[in-house]
Amino acid sequence: MLIAMAALILGAAGYAVLCAVKPFAPCRRCGGLGAVERFGKPKTCPRCHGRKLRLRVGRRAHNAWRRTHEAGTR
Repeated sequence: MLIAMAALILGAAGYAVLCAVKPFAPCRRCGGLGAVERFGKPKTCPRCHGRKLRLRVGRRAHNAWRRTHEAGTR
């Protein structure tokens, strides 16, 4: 049990460091290409709008927490 909790904490800490160092990741839908094939024709990816990157979930949560904290402490 203790080993599982330590592994979970280390995994979460590793993901937090990854979000701080590299906040953007390749788009999941287009694989970082910026285009998807629809009906045989290449189209701009609707998820990333051709930017090829997406903001990681952990970084998005951190940004929301930071905005909320700053708004509450003014």
